Amino acid sequence: MKKIMLLSAVMGSLISINAFAHNIQPNQLLANVTVSDKGEITLNGNDVAYKSWSSTALPGKVRVIQHIAGRSAAKEKNQAMIEAIKAAHFNQAKYQTTTIINADDAVVGTGMFVKSSAEKGKKENAHSQVILDDKSAVKNTWGLREKDSVIILLDKTGKVQFVKEGKLTDDEVKEVISRATALIAK
Repeated sequence: MKKIMLLSAVMGSLISINAFAHNIQPNQLLANVTVSDKGEITLNGNDVAYKSWSSTALPGKVRVIQHIAGRSAAKEKNQAMIEAIKAAHFNQAKYQTTTIINADDAVVGTGMFVKSSAEKGKKENAHSQVILDDKSAVKNTWGLREKDSVIILLDKTGKVQFVKEGKLTDDEVKEVISRATALIAK
């Protein structure tokens, strides 16, 4: 019985540590990170180009950041959040969605599909910021889990107002939209 209790305590602590493995703190700036291999996808007409991206460029607008592994399962996890953002029709002068795709965390052999999907996403949502991270720079710097998705809400100064790894509940999606709306109105 003592062994079972000890094992349960150890497993419980490991699970709780894993649940909060990231180093992102409320009311703090995100750790600085630069993605220079690939990076931010830009458009010149219908032509796609890449430029180095740094998290130091995040302040200035309210943002929802979606960091996702380059896997369809990770992308689908928080699709409800993305649909809610689209439905909210936020003022583009004060708000921007930033999607960071960890192409290094993709199923073997799917890298070209991940890149193509990221470029297509940028073309469909030209006002959004899309970053392709080929070296897991963001995941490693922010201490994020593999094969997963994280949603982060930043105020216009770049401070974290909400963060959650994994699938958001319907109430959490509503909370992010409500908080973003209030931050944009400031």
